Amino acid sequence: QVQLVESGGGLVQAGGSLRLSCTASSDIHTIQNMGWYRQAPGKQRELVASIARGGKTNYADSVKGRFTISRDIASDTVALQMNNLEPEDTAVYYCNAGVTLSYYNRTYYPQGYEHFYWGRGTQVTVSS
Repeated sequence: QVQLVESGGGLVQAGGSLRLSCTASSDIHTIQNMGWYRQAPGKQRELVASIARGGKTNYADSVKGRFTISRDIASDTVALQMNNLEPEDTAVYYCNAGVTLSYYNRTYYPQGYEHFYWGRGTQVTVSS
């Protein structure tokens, strides 16, 4: 299995910065995509930013220009630098990592099955 460990959450004032970090551990799987999602109370979990193994990034419109995602392939670590934080950024942030499997639940997928793992989440609270 793939295990994800997140760190860096906390309480910060509006306009401040936080840096989230997530390290994945896997025995046999190569991690393809990594990213950060967040879920605020009463809202659905949403993508914040993601980065593919090849380096392609994707950001939610609400965080473009403020957040930067980066990745270290060697250590399977993804980081999210969050600047100019706003109260609306308050949420539980979850690390996500995807792998491509040939077998999943005893079913063979010739073209691969993309399976995602989730971290336990880290709380980010931005005060006004």
